[in-house]
Amino acid sequence: MENYSTIIQSVLTEKSSRGQEKGQYSFVVNRSATKIDIKNAIKAIYGADVQAVRTMLVPKKTRYIKGRYLWTKRPVYKKAIITLKGKQSIDPSKVSGKKSKSTKDKK
Repeated sequence: MENYSTIIQSVLTEKSSRGQEKGQYSFVVNRSATKIDIKNAIKAIYGADVQAVRTMLVPKKTRYIKGRYLWTKRPVYKKAIITLKGKQSIDPSKVSGKKSKSTKDKK
């Protein structure tokens, strides 16, 4: 599995921001990614050593939108919490989800 297809995006919430002070970072990852794939992707993208990887499946959620009278569904996704070794830190906003492709100029 490619490194940029393993990690989809970073999770930036109040709870994840408190975890960043302890060296823990949260990411939404590909559902078929293993802990070893996630660890290798963090090493390749950020160059940081990973101490532990915890993964979880976030369940689907159904919500009612009052003004429109319809139900919306949030799909199931996989989230990983990465703990870095020592006092290392990374910039979680660096991940864009997909490797950018260069486009040719049209003449």
